[in-house]
Amino acid sequence: MKNKPNEEEVQILGVGINPFTMDTAVTRVEEALHARRKGYACLIGVHGIIEAQRDPALADIYAHAAMMVPDGAPTVWMGYWQGFRKMERVTGPDLMIEIFRRNAFSKSTHFLYGGRPGVAEELRDSLLRRFPHARIVGTYTPPFRDLSSKEEQSVADLLHSLQPDIVWVGISTPKQERFMSRMLPLLDSMLMFGVGAAFDFHTGRIKDSPQWVKRAGLQWLHRLMQDPRRLFWRYLRNNSAFLWHIMLQLTGIRRYPVKEVAPKFSVSQHSSTDA
Repeated sequence: MKNKPNEEEVQILGVGINPFTMDTAVTRVEEALHARRKGYACLIGVHGIIEAQRDPALADIYAHAAMMVPDGAPTVWMGYWQGFRKMERVTGPDLMIEIFRRNAFSKSTHFLYGGRPGVAEELRDSLLRRFPHARIVGTYTPPFRDLSSKEEQSVADLLHSLQPDIVWVGISTPKQERFMSRMLPLLDSMLMFGVGAAFDFHTGRIKDSPQWVKRAGLQWLHRLMQDPRRLFWRYLRNNSAFLWHIMLQLTGIRRYPVKEVAPKFSVSQHSSTDA
């Protein structure tokens, strides 16, 4: 366990988060693809941080992520407090669109894993309409339950045959992080991204909030108004727990040591930058 904060990470309740902007996150992804590095990226907010307090196995998954991207206004506020003044929120839906949009990724191939029946296919069609250059090689809609070992091997075989450069995983936290951690060692695919509700955002099942709502850290309230029955107790439980633990961290009453982390994707001076 670490006893001192890493200068390149924001430390929030024992979870290390990269102090990214959108541009630095995209640059890290581009560098990793060109260098043929392999890893999974977690888009982390209050929900994931609190789940890691309850589940040491999830905390270990986060520690071994190649990228921990700040998807949540409180993660950015904590970054400001720790001196990372340029840090900004990088949401899963926004990062996904940014990567599909940029010409630097026009040769990359993608696979969509997640969503309710029909959603991944609808997302594929929507992305291809918006970005005709995109190369989406397949989709898969998993059952709501955990995959059996036979089903998981079938997915691994499918991904192995298609060889996508990027696998987008939209099955919510913490299921998607556990899936990526188990699946990546079986694959030749380079990168996996856990993007949560991005599939529903980009197919119109969830309405995005205005930018001023995001900047104010109130996107959770906007989502709560759309799905109160499912989200009310989750937000009440997680948000109150987060505030309590943050108070303990900021006052020094409790220390939250950070696990030793895997090497993160870094922008090297030797990697190619050709699109």
